[in-house]
Amino acid sequence: MKEYKARVVDDILQDKLEAKGAVVIEGPKWCGKTTTAMQVAKSILRMDEPSKRDANIQMSEITPERLLEGETPRLIDEWQIAPKLWDAARYEVDTRGEEGQFILTGSAVPIEAREIMHSGTGRFTWLTMRPMSLYESEESTGTVSLENLFENPDEIIGTNELDIDKLAFVICRGGWPHAVGMKRKAALSQAYDYYDAVVKSDINRADNVSKNPERVKRLMRSFARNQGMQIANTLLRDDIVANDTETLNEYTIASYIDALKKIFVVEDMPAWNPNLRSKTAIRTSDTRYYVDPSIAAAALGIGPDDLLNDLNTMGLLFETLCVRDLRVYAEYIGGEVLHYRDKSGLECDTVIHLRNGRYGLAEIKLGGEKLINEGAENLKALAGKIDTKKMPAPSFMAVVVGTGELAYRRKDGIFVVPIGCLKQ
Repeated sequence: MKEYKARVVDDILQDKLEAKGAVVIEGPKWCGKTTTAMQVAKSILRMDEPSKRDANIQMSEITPERLLEGETPRLIDEWQIAPKLWDAARYEVDTRGEEGQFILTGSAVPIEAREIMHSGTGRFTWLTMRPMSLYESEESTGTVSLENLFENPDEIIGTNELDIDKLAFVICRGGWPHAVGMKRKAALSQAYDYYDAVVKSDINRADNVSKNPERVKRLMRSFARNQGMQIANTLLRDDIVANDTETLNEYTIASYIDALKKIFVVEDMPAWNPNLRSKTAIRTSDTRYYVDPSIAAAALGIGPDDLLNDLNTMGLLFETLCVRDLRVYAEYIGGEVLHYRDKSGLECDTVIHLRNGRYGLAEIKLGGEKLINEGAENLKALAGKIDTKKMPAPSFMAVVVGTGELAYRRKDGIFVVPIGCLKQ
């Protein structure tokens, strides 16, 4: 068995168990939810264990409380297979009156949501897991802390050990725990296996509606080409309709994307709405992202060598990698990752916004002085629009890059931080 690599959410999970009766861990398949939960669980129920699945489902219909018996915290893995366990767990939390009773893990939003009678408010808390960040897979040196950028924005010291070849590899391999540490060929195959599982079965399990696998492939390929963009479903439809012999409308596209969201394959990024000095119209559409860049690479049928021969595509997928990592790190410090774009075309790839109102602005560029300067100018232009009488100025501004040996602070105060330096 592989040695467990510490995850950023380990501390978050412990804190949540001390605060609520049950913790719900959600996220894509293979991202490590069960393994992470097992580090603190004292007893385990695997709902999808083949030899016991039918019996477990039957028991959940008759006496679900029997399935919840065991030393606590009790892990209920893939709980959504039997949605009635939700209300049973909520009742047990109320009855026992103690925190840290259950950990519920799942890789899909339950289909039969109508069977859940109570929202769980006050008893349950949620935790989102994603594939491994570079710091978790031990490919970032962790010499620059995102939290420290908020606390000590005048200082930065960081070293990066990722070169462009290794960067192309980790983009295509992804952050799947099982793939980390494997030999190159085997590691790269994991994302393709994940993609195949989504196309052939997982997307259908999201809503129990059978979908055309070729149509799913074309949609996922189009989605991959439009990473980091605010593209409407109608435009995704137009992108794939040339190769589709059947009628295809935006509602079909919407249902397919909704299914991908339910199994946590895609995670769009909401827009940020700051207070501005002028009445600039802000674009409020979500930005499209896969939860891991390797899914986009698999959907496009490309590998590390292809990325090195097409730096535009590599830049696109590199942005998805950075968004994944920033989301992991931001969650640890009580923040979320948003984007900004206004009608003039001014945009900022990521805004790390904390619950206390502080925020940092970060542009993502693969590397090179020209692109770094371009990102820095965007950041300064956006900062200049913010009404600091109504909200604070940004705690920091940074250009997150893929290449470069060092993190440093420019003369204009903007940080340049290789993703291979960063941690929470």
